[in-house]
Amino acid sequence: MMFPLWIPITMAAAVFQVWRTALQARLRGALPPGAAGFVRYLYALPADFVFVGLSMIMLRQGLPTGSIKFVFLCLAGGVAQIFGTILLLNAFAHRSFVVGTAYAKTEAAQLVVFSVFIQHIHVGLPATIGILLAVSGVFVLSFAGQQLSLRSLARASVQPAALFGLAAGSAFAVTAISLRAASLELSETPILLKAVVILALTNTLQTLVQGGYMALRTPRDLYAALRLWKRGAVVGILSSFGSGCWFAAFALANVALVRGFGQIEILLTLVVGHFWLKEIHKRGEAAGLLLVGAGVVLIAIAGSQ
Repeated sequence: MMFPLWIPITMAAAVFQVWRTALQARLRGALPPGAAGFVRYLYALPADFVFVGLSMIMLRQGLPTGSIKFVFLCLAGGVAQIFGTILLLNAFAHRSFVVGTAYAKTEAAQLVVFSVFIQHIHVGLPATIGILLAVSGVFVLSFAGQQLSLRSLARASVQPAALFGLAAGSAFAVTAISLRAASLELSETPILLKAVVILALTNTLQTLVQGGYMALRTPRDLYAALRLWKRGAVVGILSSFGSGCWFAAFALANVALVRGFGQIEILLTLVVGHFWLKEIHKRGEAAGLLLVGAGVVLIAIAGSQ
């Protein structure tokens, strides 16, 4: 069975995102949340513009002409991503890297709701089941080693890590929907060029918005982000690669499918958290891993039909 192009692109996006988020989690100790999030936009810009130039040369095309609506959609998606990143980094401060990411992964289920009830986009039953399985697996992973009951679920759902993570998931869902809509505005542009143009414009707007705010309100945080440019540059490059892959996948498929399949990221997160960040995982995680894996496979099969 031949898988559509958005599936390997989404897998690549997940790899880059886990790598970048792990580095940001380490920056969290040296920088406040806002500055740790800002480095991913600021230091991604050089790579973004290189990618735009190379794409134009490879495809022998000029820059596409975008409307005011296109710019607004990139701005809306970019601002939502800023808030989502800060909220996710705050979740890390209350629980582990894995658990903070797990709560944010409810984005996929939220996207199903947005797609079906707000945008009236059809999401097939197999894909919906796969997304819900994957999200359920994420929750099983986050509660591994604890007694799972309605009381414990309710108690955990109002903890700061859960609230920050769920809010981050909502913000990332808005980002996905906005940038998917932006890609549809460039309907005549090749996928590669479309992805890198949206990436460069969105990151530029994010740098201006958050950088301007930090310069006015938290100049020490801005200075700290500039001072750690060596570590920030690696985060920025990985962010550029990862975001470019996500935007390309959004241009090729429904965002609920892309983000649902992107739950494979949590499996990679567990590996990174255990072997690189030296986090100790709990018993009972096998069931969660199986649920996530089954959900991802089901989404892939549904998306290939």
